[in-house]
Amino acid sequence: MRVLLDTNIILDFFLEREPFFQLASEVFEAIAAERIEGLISASSATDIFYICKRQTQNLEQARQILTQTLTLLSVCPVDYTVLNTALNSGLVDFEDAVQIACAVAQQVDAIVTRNPQDFQTTAAPL
Repeated sequence: MRVLLDTNIILDFFLEREPFFQLASEVFEAIAAERIEGLISASSATDIFYICKRQTQNLEQARQILTQTLTLLSVCPVDYTVLNTALNSGLVDFEDAVQIACAVAQQVDAIVTRNPQDFQTTAAPL
């Protein structure tokens, strides 16, 4: 099973954000055990680095988190087609539209998020 991880799931895990850490940890355990393949959008990588650096106030820690993320997860490209699809999706939140367009382009089986209301227009299970 291939799943696209919403940015918050990754941040919840690496920054141990409560009360969401346990559920995020279970997702990463499934990825490590190769029960599922985890993916992120390329645009999520920049968000993860920025937010980790801001919250930890530690450049090296932000780099380590992103390095671990890239080791564990595959990266979905954000190209012209993905961006154009997102722009024309009619969604108000462009970041979520890009995530959905990536999920569709990569034919993932599901999107893992703790904000399912943000992804209701996608055909992928949440």
